[in-house]
Amino acid sequence: MREGFAKENLVQYWVKTSIALGVTLTLSGCSIFTNDAHHPRNYRANGPMKVPSTLKTPAIDADFKMDVAQYKSQAEPMGYRPPQQVLTTAQGTWIEEGDRISRVYFDKNDGITDLAQSIWQSIESTLNHNQTSTQSAERSSGTLESGWMALIQPKDGWFWEDETVPSQQRFKYTITQQEHKRTASLSVELVDYRSDDVPLTEMLKQQLEVRALNDVITEYDFQYRQLLAELRRSEGQLAIDAGFDEAGNAALVLSTAYEQVFDRVASMLEGLSFVVDKVNNDEALINVTYQKPEDSVWNSIWGSDTPSLPLQSGKYTIKIAATKSGGSVMTWLDGKGNVLDAATIQSLQQGLLDAMHQKDVIL
Repeated sequence: MREGFAKENLVQYWVKTSIALGVTLTLSGCSIFTNDAHHPRNYRANGPMKVPSTLKTPAIDADFKMDVAQYKSQAEPMGYRPPQQVLTTAQGTWIEEGDRISRVYFDKNDGITDLAQSIWQSIESTLNHNQTSTQSAERSSGTLESGWMALIQPKDGWFWEDETVPSQQRFKYTITQQEHKRTASLSVELVDYRSDDVPLTEMLKQQLEVRALNDVITEYDFQYRQLLAELRRSEGQLAIDAGFDEAGNAALVLSTAYEQVFDRVASMLEGLSFVVDKVNNDEALINVTYQKPEDSVWNSIWGSDTPSLPLQSGKYTIKIAATKSGGSVMTWLDGKGNVLDAATIQSLQQGLLDAMHQKDVIL
């Protein structure tokens, strides 16, 4: 009886002790598993040997004696930043490897008549975006100096905004064009700097120059994309005309070669409320279904109305053939196999031009 009672007390003792120990470890976990990797006590192994006063210090060979290392934590981390990189994001731009100055090269792209003039416009537009103007400009020598600008703007906070700019700069832009005028370079140099809090260093100077250069490259890319869009729209308006095929049927005549038209016409129609049902490469036929878009008040409000063509909803077959002049011709047939008449083709030609202009689609 007493033996069973003792065993029961012993089990209860171990259970209580285990629970208490587990709670203690849980509460003291932060102090047990510390993260003091840089605590000075971790470097005591590098200290000199301490010999009790009652013992004799062992002899140390001078050839193998090593200085005691001293470790000090850095109060503030030093900021090491790589040099700013020139971004050749615009079409036809490139840089020379190892170039020590902030410079980019431009190749003359399709649609640009005067390369230097295009770069000048990009510089002036960039200065306008930075809310400054031209201090001086000499187009004969290809140099332009800007007024004061702030490439680095104040930081925005959650509840306030610092209205003081950290620094202001003035830059000199230099355009050098090669004799064949198909390549030109643009370099940027910081000519003046002022700031009450941020001193000018060589690294900061390089970053500011490249940043000013990248702003011009970005603007050049934007303006060239706008130029390409205008060229595509103008080409699209001149690409399609109403005429006749070799059999005398009313058709759409294009100056674009047959191979290019057949590859692109399917994707062009899909953007104009057509569904391409079948493409027969051997017979140069494209079967489509046209669903006339419905007018909606919401479309007109949000500006998302789909272009409507002068066709009835239904199935159509488009036959594409090459012309003797190197262009192509598209003959349209309705679902019953009847060729569309000249009046319908004339209306379709104008409707396609308007729709392609609105959707920015070309052949």
